[in-house]
Amino acid sequence: MTEQPGTDADRAPVRIERDGVVATVVIDRPKALNALSPEVLRALADAFDELLEEADAVRGVIVVGEGGRAFVAGADIRSLSTLTPEEGAEASRLGHRVASAIEAFPAPVIACVDGFALGGGLELALACDVIYATDASSFGQPEVRLGLIPGFGGTVRLPRAVGLSLAKELIFTGRRIDAATAEAAGLVARRFADREALLAGARATIEEVAANAWTAVALAKRVLVDAAGTPTETAASLEVAGFADAFRTADMREGVAAFIEKREPEFSGR
Repeated sequence: MTEQPGTDADRAPVRIERDGVVATVVIDRPKALNALSPEVLRALADAFDELLEEADAVRGVIVVGEGGRAFVAGADIRSLSTLTPEEGAEASRLGHRVASAIEAFPAPVIACVDGFALGGGLELALACDVIYATDASSFGQPEVRLGLIPGFGGTVRLPRAVGLSLAKELIFTGRRIDAATAEAAGLVARRFADREALLAGARATIEEVAANAWTAVALAKRVLVDAAGTPTETAASLEVAGFADAFRTADMREGVAAFIEKREPEFSGR
């Protein structure tokens, strides 16, 4: 993807590109390093609401920033500078609404980070199921340097991704880490040399997912999201319920039958 002519204001801040079973959500504010203004957050929520209506045809979503310099460099600081505490809480709720829409989407969502993923950008990536990144990418939660704390889920999801100790260090210091460090910490699942390889790798993963039982993938995501951060007993109960739900699907019957009959399954998504 190349930067389109004109200013950021000349076009919608978020667009959806569709290619077969893959949908790509592009944050398109390259001159502002794709910063998350309220307009962008609302557009992201709307994009996932729109995709949810056609979820049966989408087997995976890629989230990417336009321009090649940043996935998302953070929240739009100018839009935050004049907020009252009550308006700040509302801005935080809007960020959480986007994260919830991503987590509720039944197909895997891959954040493709190429450049900065800072503040709200890292929080957006953390809401996705998987983070892929180019070698040129960097990550951080620098909110304390502005007298703020993470407001779009960073204090919740970053400890789950990298552990409590490292999450505290990153949040307390505002320090950035590079892609290699992020991969070693478990934040990034895979690294790629450049943007082209990044997007190709994400698409290949979604195509691999698409070959499996759609019902099972959606159930697995539901359990993984719902069980995150819960006590073991609660998480186990959620898994039991999801496992039982799988037995209600035609895909489970087909998958087991195909295994027994030594043939490739023909999943119907039911």
